[in-house]
Amino acid sequence: MALPPFLAFLDQTDPEFAQAIEKVASTAMKPETLDAKTKLLIAMALDAAHGAATGVESIARTLRGMGTTDAEIAEALRIAYYAFGNGILAASAAAFSRNKPD
Repeated sequence: MALPPFLAFLDQTDPEFAQAIEKVASTAMKPETLDAKTKLLIAMALDAAHGAATGVESIARTLRGMGTTDAEIAEALRIAYYAFGNGILAASAAAFSRNKPD
């Protein structure tokens, strides 16, 4: 598996590290128990949760090329929002759980 485009600079600046990252990417993304489509849906959802719009766009394009529907993409993105958005709400509760007047 090649480096993602945003890491391509490593081929020139640190080729040894680039090879290590390529090996990790190949290991993580090769179809095993989870198929390639499922792994890409997860990666896209994680990119969305981290605000990596370029990654989301790139992975969505790849997924569409594999026949993934917009409904499937939207469902994966809803899960990302649910998982990360609820974490924000749960952490926000701390604002109201401490320093309550006696």
